[in-house]
Amino acid sequence: MIALALADNKTITSHLFLKDTFDRFCLIEGELTTFNTFHIDGQIHPDFFDTDVPGAYSPWGSLRTHCFNLIRGKRTPLGFRFVFSLSPENIARMTEQSGTGIRPDDVQGLYLNFHFDGTSLTCVTGTSFRTFTMDKSLEHLWDEMAQRFFRQHQIPFEIK
Repeated sequence: MIALALADNKTITSHLFLKDTFDRFCLIEGELTTFNTFHIDGQIHPDFFDTDVPGAYSPWGSLRTHCFNLIRGKRTPLGFRFVFSLSPENIARMTEQSGTGIRPDDVQGLYLNFHFDGTSLTCVTGTSFRTFTMDKSLEHLWDEMAQRFFRQHQIPFEIK
């Protein structure tokens, strides 16, 4: 687990709300505070749909525009927080390629936790397993991949 101070609020909010940078991540939960506080549970309710819904959580890409509409305007949001998880398919790919011996079914999630307090924005990585393990290799790999992802998308950060 590492904490990243995201130095350029304009750049990261553009990537979060205007670009498709995080669209394939699953939104676990979110909260936006403007004139009201809006809570979002990213868990999909399959009974709402006529067809099968892939996955348990909504991809950020399906909610991004709704969230942007809540914060757009002249005023900066008072705050927001989002918990993203790598998609199950990408978790499976990562565990298989990692050579750690960790099975995809053992991983609950690989997370990016964004928090904006009205002035500064941070992202904390997180790893959750379904079973207890002392092995931190996947956690370290996820920390490295998250940093590489931010660099690849030219999102400036500093490790706190």
